[in-house]
Amino acid sequence: MAEERQKSPGEADAWGELVDTARRTVTDGLVVGTSGNVSVRVGDTVLVTPSGVPYDRLTPDDVTGVDLEGRQVLGTLVPTSELPMHLAVYRSTDARAIVHTHAVHATAVSTLVPELPPIHYMTGALGGPVRVAPYATYGTDELAQNMLHALADRSACLLQNHGTITYGSTLTQAYDRTAQLEWMCHLWLTSRSIPGLTPNLLTERQVEEAGERLRGYGQRG
Repeated sequence: MAEERQKSPGEADAWGELVDTARRTVTDGLVVGTSGNVSVRVGDTVLVTPSGVPYDRLTPDDVTGVDLEGRQVLGTLVPTSELPMHLAVYRSTDARAIVHTHAVHATAVSTLVPELPPIHYMTGALGGPVRVAPYATYGTDELAQNMLHALADRSACLLQNHGTITYGSTLTQAYDRTAQLEWMCHLWLTSRSIPGLTPNLLTERQVEEAGERLRGYGQRG
């Protein structure tokens, strides 16, 4: 049973942003239907998309929240079946937001290689070459553990024959990392499809240098 309490103003704002982000994953073609899921941490409460509910039907009253042990504390809708993955990330990292998708190019890459080759310098923005977590049934603790190993020192990983997961300090950052990962997977698949040619890959040092520069990228103040 959910604990009877009202959402705080901060949770209400975070829920609105979460719903907008979830809808964007559909609009941008990163998921189909109700696949994939999004979460955001507010204090010790994790707001998460509910299971099997189309994102365009979610309202401010549908807020769904759990504590870090997975006990429901807000709402009555059943949380996403991928809750073990989300909670594992929050318990093990400084993540404040997570985006999980079934993006086509990224999922295709997850079936081909143990990690995405460093085809572009944005690899550095994710902590290094993005690893593929070995396949396990969705919604299981086994998948969550495989994912954590693949995420070590990274902010993104691929889930074999499944999709992507990225995290960040905000929903915007987590989403942007998902979009960059899908773009890099598309780039690699495109470059390796030319008969007789092999794409140039960046060295470990080149990726590290790009990562260092990207940490200072953008406006200051």
